Amino acid sequence: MRKRSDIVSYNEYKSCNLCPRECGVNRAEKKTGFCGETDVIRVGRASLHMCEEPCVSGERGSGTVFFAGCPLKCCYCQNYNLSRGKKGVAVTNERLAEAFLNLKEQGAHNINLVTAEHFAPHIKDAVLTARENGLDIPVILNSSGYITEETLELLKDVIDVFLVDFKYMDAALAKKYSLSEDYPEILKKALRKMYALAGKLVFDDDGMIKKGVMVRHLCLPDCTEDSKNVIKYVYDTYADRVGLSIMSQYTPVGKCDGFPNLERKLSEKEYDSVIDYCISIGIENAYIQEGESASESFIPEFNGII
Repeated sequence: MRKRSDIVSYNEYKSCNLCPRECGVNRAEKKTGFCGETDVIRVGRASLHMCEEPCVSGERGSGTVFFAGCPLKCCYCQNYNLSRGKKGVAVTNERLAEAFLNLKEQGAHNINLVTAEHFAPHIKDAVLTARENGLDIPVILNSSGYITEETLELLKDVIDVFLVDFKYMDAALAKKYSLSEDYPEILKKALRKMYALAGKLVFDDDGMIKKGVMVRHLCLPDCTEDSKNVIKYVYDTYADRVGLSIMSQYTPVGKCDGFPNLERKLSEKEYDSVIDYCISIGIENAYIQEGESASESFIPEFNGII
């Protein structure tokens, strides 16, 4: 593989403020902040993934790369072992770029970077290296939304699509479930920046996403009103200029820090209430999940294969 000719330094890690926690720790000295990661990039899995939205997975799959660590600490996280750093293998930038190219060769419609924002300097370099060696499919940042405008600016030249969670409008819920009372305001700023960078949705002739922003909302048990508030904000602010995906796949993965409502699946009645609300405010284009979608089959095995 041809390597990039310039010497890349990662000064951002020396006093890390890549996420809104602004820990300021020196990850370059192998210290960890809230995300739980040093400046060594770690990956849980790289493979074709069929469980994304149809415009992302298509018929051949999305080239999904899952990264260790996370700036959030959602108590109900389905990828708990990876987000808490219990899984994941260290990789070099060159190996990561090779993984992107291998996924393209396997037929991936895109490269889908899951919770990668706390490794943003590495991500930028690895994508540029892969592009210099033939990567010509869209690159997606699959993000929790808890990301700074500065980090998004750092990634502006390498990300084509932002696939972003919008978890809460209620700061109290954000604090209770994700230790991030500022999440709603951070998310709104991030979403504005993402839209400024990627613009309106663009699809190819086969209906696969090429550019733009797709907002995901995972409906949580006993949080129906907040779900409606999230959806209203997105639709009132962006209308059909961004995509919307309303998910019912919430899967209990054990005790949720004493929150009994999160120890059960979302009920059909709760989800139907949210979808009925979408229809009532005029939303005509959104991805929804039908049937039995809450399953651990949505949770990949983080075996370090890359």
